[in-house]
Amino acid sequence: MSDDSAERTEEPTARRLKRARDEGQVARSAELPAAGVMIGAVLMLMSLGGVWFHQLSVYFAAGFTLDRKFLDTPALLPQAFAIQASHGFLLVLPLMLVTMVVAILASGATGGFLFSWDAIMPKLSKLDPIAGVKRMFGGHAVVELLKSVLKFTLIAVVLLMMLDRHFVALMSLGGMALEPALAIAGSLISESLLWLTLSLVLIALIDAPYQRYSFMKRMRMSKQEIRDEHKDMEGRPEVKAQIRRRQREVATVRMMQKVKDADVIITNPEHFAIALSYDPTADGAPILLAKGADFVAARIREEAKNNHIEIFQAPQLARALYFTTELDQPIPEALYFAVAQVIAYVFSLAQVQPGVEPMARPNPKIPETMLFDADGKQQTAAAAA
Repeated sequence: MSDDSAERTEEPTARRLKRARDEGQVARSAELPAAGVMIGAVLMLMSLGGVWFHQLSVYFAAGFTLDRKFLDTPALLPQAFAIQASHGFLLVLPLMLVTMVVAILASGATGGFLFSWDAIMPKLSKLDPIAGVKRMFGGHAVVELLKSVLKFTLIAVVLLMMLDRHFVALMSLGGMALEPALAIAGSLISESLLWLTLSLVLIALIDAPYQRYSFMKRMRMSKQEIRDEHKDMEGRPEVKAQIRRRQREVATVRMMQKVKDADVIITNPEHFAIALSYDPTADGAPILLAKGADFVAARIREEAKNNHIEIFQAPQLARALYFTTELDQPIPEALYFAVAQVIAYVFSLAQVQPGVEPMARPNPKIPETMLFDADGKQQTAAAAA
């Protein structure tokens, strides 16, 4: 089968995307984390920049002011440098933490958070010079080059505009005192970062959808690959078992919906439950609407109680119907008389009037050929008794 991408016209399946994710392949935009980090840095500078630059001027001045004891005892100089370094580190620590958190959150915005050993394991295929040349001159490389040129152009334009706008202020910084000079420099830096961030956000808004589109295009499959995947999935035992289980669940839900249309529920009384429907105006035999054992039988009984359907206990009849009649099928002819007794009794209950004796509860007799135990094995009349 050809591996030409021109044949890959079908959207990737969920299994294909999961396999790619397990290998560390997801849609990633390098521009989105960069823009997020810049936004976090700008917000921190705009909210706390005044405090930072004031404190920076204090630390800067202190760094050039040495106590006499440091001059007399040079061994104390490393301690002084360590104190200044710790002050500077604590000053920028909030900015570092904010940008780190923003970078982590932004990196998972397009492809989600993922760690894959397959992505970091060395692969010989990456050493293939032919594949390397294709990557260098392929469409992806061209797009990355255009993005780099666009970023460089935007950043250069922004810096030139800021330089032209604040040229006089920049030139006057050298004649100012330390604290006002740092304050003006901080304001210029914050404004420059703001405009740079807006330019990076513009690039990120273009790059993120493109990376998603490019990734889905790379993941496309040919029709033959989809057919092969379906064959592989259908051939796996766990998949077959899951399909059968799902089919049983769907069938059970549909069956339970029919219980409300039943005229009587015949039970074992605990292990089996059979829902029968009979139309006295028709010529047909009663129809088995639902049947179940154990848990399903309990659900049938519960549904019957919710819909006020008569529950009739007849263990031998319930087992006979369960093992001889399929869903939506008429009952066997051999059970006509036994079921007729039960249905006549149930219909008579609905017509009982005050002062009139109700019909005696029947004890339906089952033909010997229709006697079964709980495992579906036929019994003799003596064993059933």
